[in-house]
Order: sequence, then structure tokens, then C-alpha cells
Amino acid sequence: MEELLRLYEDWRGCAPQSVEQLPGAGSNRTYYRFRDAEGDSLIGVVGTSREENEAFIYLAGHFGQKRLPMPRVVAVSTSRLCYLQTDLGHRSLFDVLSEGREKGGRYAPEEKELLRRTIAELPRIQFVGAEGLDFGRCYPMASMDRTAVFFDLNYFKYCFLKTTGLDFNEVKLEEAFSEMAKDLVGDPDRHAFQYRDFQARNVMLDRDGQPRFIDFQGGRRGPVEYDVASFLWQASAHYAPELRHELMATYLDAARLYTDVDEGRFRERMRLFVLFRTLQVLGAYGFRGYFERKKHFLDSIAPAIRNLREWLSEGECPYPYLYDVLSRMVDLPAFRTEVSAQPDEPCGKDTGMERAADVLRADIGPVSVSRYDGRGPLVVRVFSFSYKKGIPEDTSGNGGGYVFDCRSTHNPGRYEPYKALTGLDEPVIRFLEEDGEILTFLDSVYKLADAHVARYLRRGFTDLMFAFGCTGGRHRSVYSAQHLAEHLHAKFGIEVRICHREQNIERILPPTEL
Repeated sequence: MEELLRLYEDWRGCAPQSVEQLPGAGSNRTYYRFRDAEGDSLIGVVGTSREENEAFIYLAGHFGQKRLPMPRVVAVSTSRLCYLQTDLGHRSLFDVLSEGREKGGRYAPEEKELLRRTIAELPRIQFVGAEGLDFGRCYPMASMDRTAVFFDLNYFKYCFLKTTGLDFNEVKLEEAFSEMAKDLVGDPDRHAFQYRDFQARNVMLDRDGQPRFIDFQGGRRGPVEYDVASFLWQASAHYAPELRHELMATYLDAARLYTDVDEGRFRERMRLFVLFRTLQVLGAYGFRGYFERKKHFLDSIAPAIRNLREWLSEGECPYPYLYDVLSRMVDLPAFRTEVSAQPDEPCGKDTGMERAADVLRADIGPVSVSRYDGRGPLVVRVFSFSYKKGIPEDTSGNGGGYVFDCRSTHNPGRYEPYKALTGLDEPVIRFLEEDGEILTFLDSVYKLADAHVARYLRRGFTDLMFAFGCTGGRHRSVYSAQHLAEHLHAKFGIEVRICHREQNIERILPPTEL
């Protein structure tokens, strides 16, 4: 945060009048809104991955040259971990559509018009945005290929499917995944810019109600159908089939301005991408919800399962064994109880699917999203380090704290593609999460850390230290330290100071208001 403030002061010539930390979701990035004395605002971003930041900065500059409705980056810190971007507004499309969602998907005409405006902009981003774009600068990979598809499918397998306890044949499932990956990638010559996270939370509305787009740093070259599926089948949106049909027609009309469209072929492939996107988000919801205890993702599991059940009931699946596994999964007792909310019942308000998620969470461990109301001035310090360079020194005078040895878990540093990366980079994160050993390791750490922090808060202590070591202090220890720090900050709202010693990265997660 200090580095970001210095960047703002250097760029603006004075300190901000006010600083507001913006709510986070699934990203490791932290966002702030800075206001000056005249009321003008900028968004400050603190990232944990230089490579991810570089991708966003490059893409924002490229899209600006193409006059696409994206933010501009106005200043970047020397470390490349912080930058300032233009503020596109306070209202997201997701927030504006809340009334329609709470009515079970009965959207008003003005809400439908906002949806039409938004999806009509997507082809321009995909096709105009791809013109002259150096995809080699995308992060973490240049294109959606079979390897990228397997990342997402295994994310689903390890972080969601396996948590259900369902019995399945891994060899047969991998064979189905292989066939699916081949079909999804299709003809690479037809690929354009794939936004990757095109959904209502990443659409901001200006004063005139025109959509503006954020959080495209994961974009790459790939099939355009993925983005359409992401938007129209967003788990919590509750878009009726008729509205989806209308919005898809709007997208196709807009796409014809830039490319030839075989509507029959497009709609055929869309069904496959809806399945892929649904499995991918279930993997994300499983990890961010079950393991990281983030309520937003827990609330999204119920409608995602509902979308999957709907997909399975609508027609044939080209992968018989995958169809069998998914059919048995959505028919588990935990997911079968009162599977649909009433039309006027808000999503996530004690529906049968929310209770189903509670059953599954009970198998994994206690999940709490509440904060301890009696917190005091406790500061938690979390380190990652290399055992070759010694355990971090405790400068508090308290003699140290917990030290966890990560070397028993699978080491991505043994493999060439990951050697130059760290535990903050998406490919390493995917490797560790898909392997699963690190998740089991951290589950025990969370339980111990939660109990200790709660006890320190009750006793009024002011300092607690956790340290994670591995061979090089680059992959497993960095991942573990970062995730424990974010977990404790989200759960207790206390100040957490992160130090990735061997990477020379320090970050403060400030205490939050109740």
C-alpha cells in the first residue's frame, strides 16, 4: 500500500484526499479508489504477480489504441507490482441487475436493454481487440490450447468433483477430458481475443448506462464461444432460456460486422462451451469456497449445479462416461434436496442447494465467513522462505512463532515450465491445486491458525508470526504463505503483513471495518 501511495503522490503531485479499499472476490489483487480534492478519482491496483500486471498494462494500452471501452493505465511503479488506472465508475452491471436476479430472473425491460448493450460490445472486443495484438504477451499463456483446457477440467476434478466423495474411474474420465479438449480447441485459425472472464461483475456502467470493461488480464487467443457462455450462463444470473436466445441473437448480429458466422455451427459449439464453462466455474467455486471459505463463491455453487442439471436434461452428451459421472454427481443426496428455489426466492437465501453446499462443506471441515467481533490490535506476520537461507528472524522480540515445512508436498520447481515462476503465478497455482497435496496440508494449517488467532484476540495479544519454508522459497512456501495471509485477513479482518523473503515482495493487508 505504501508503494501505491507513493506512486499516486508522484503522479498527482499531492496525497489523495481519501482512500477507499474496494471489495475483493477471487483475485489476489487489491483495489483502492483514490480521490483528490476536486472529487476526481483513480483506481490503484496492488498485484502479486509482475507477469500478470505486465499483461494487463500491455492489453490496456493496446485496447486504448483501438478505442475500446477499457480503462487506461496512467502510472506504473518501478517494481511493476502497483499501477494506477482510470476509474470507470461505481456501478457494476451485476449490481444494477440485482432486482431481476432476486425475482428469479424476471428482468425488467431496462435491465434487458443493458444486457443487450453489453453483449453487443463483445464481438468488437474479440475481433477488433485481436487486430495487431501480440498474444505472446498474454498471461499466463498465449492461447487456449489443449493444455489450457486440461488445466480447467482438472481444476473441476480436484477442487470440486473429488470433494463430493463420488466414485469414478479416473482413466475413463481423463479419456473423456481428452476428447472434450480436442473438440473445444477446434480450428485455431478461427480464434480471436478471448476475454476469459466476461461476466456481469466485470462490466461497469457509466453515467449514460454504457458498458465499460475491466479485469481482462487473463485474456488470450481462443474460441469466441467461451465468452458468450461465460456471460449468458453466469451461475447466479438466472437468465431465462428465452432471454439467452435473444441475447445470443444480439451477439451474432454484432459479430457479423467483423466475421462470417455459421449460426448453426456456432449454436452447436455453444452447447459444448456451456458445459466446459460450468465445470470450470465449479472448480473455482470449490476451491475459493470450500477451501478458502469465501462466501461469494459458496453462494454461487447452488445456481451452477442448477445450470449443470439443466444442461444434462436438454440433450445428448458426446462423452458418455463424463455424462454418467456428472449425472450421478448432481443426483447426490446433498444436491438433490429441493434443488430449485421458488421464482420469487432470492438466490442463496436458504435454498435447498445452499443446504446441499452446507452438507459438502461439513465433509471438508468447518467453514466460517463471519469475523470475530472482539478483535484488537493484533498484527499477524506471514513469511515464505528457503530453508537453505535459514528461518526468518523474529524482530518483534517474542521469540518467533509457527514454522511449517512445505517440502513434503509435490514440488513444481522440479519441472522446467514452472522453474522461473513463483507460487503467485497462475500456472504454479493450478499445478499445486490440481495435485491437491498442498490443499490437504493447508486445511490443517487453517484450523490451527484460526484457533490461535481467535485466542490471541481474546487475550489482547498484538503479534503473531507464521512462516512457511520449502527448498527454494519460491513455489510451495510462497503459495502457502499468501493463502494463509488472505484467509486470516478475510476471516478476522485483522492486519496481516506478508513477506515473501526470497522474492523480495512485501505487502500489507490492512484491518477492515466491521
